[in-house]
Amino acid sequence: MGLLQRAYLKILARVSPEAFYKKVGVTVGRGTRIMGSLYKIFSEEAYLITIGEDCLVSSEVTILTHDGSVDVMRKEYPKADIIKPVTIGDNVFIGHRAIILPGVTIGSNVVIGAGSIVNKDVPSGTVYAGVPARFIKTIDEYKAAMIPQLIEVKHLSNAEKKKALLKHFGK
Repeated sequence: MGLLQRAYLKILARVSPEAFYKKVGVTVGRGTRIMGSLYKIFSEEAYLITIGEDCLVSSEVTILTHDGSVDVMRKEYPKADIIKPVTIGDNVFIGHRAIILPGVTIGSNVVIGAGSIVNKDVPSGTVYAGVPARFIKTIDEYKAAMIPQLIEVKHLSNAEKKKALLKHFGK
């Protein structure tokens, strides 16, 4: 990919995420939000990536479809690559700086913790975290633990949110 093509994709990713997805070939479901630089999140074979509906992919997440380590065999196998698709179900949260490796399928209703490296399939209805990512709890157990901590501020303006949070935390 030439310098002009890369510059065009960087600009397109900022101006029109939907057009960027279409241009690189990634399939992104309705209601899905991807934070941070779209240009950096997907590997070259973005057309092998499918992300379902109503997902939230945090900033600095990386989704890989190829295994660059095959380069150590480049002299013996000059034309070889290892490339596999990645599939992410519906209603999935992927935390900041997580890495999804080639060939992984993440089910629906899943939380992937920040900084995790996902190197194997993740079943629906679970929370996975760590390096490598491992099962932490079911999504129902996660919800039960999180509900007492919920603070209803999502609908507020920044000023109203600040006031409510300062009051909530006694500051």
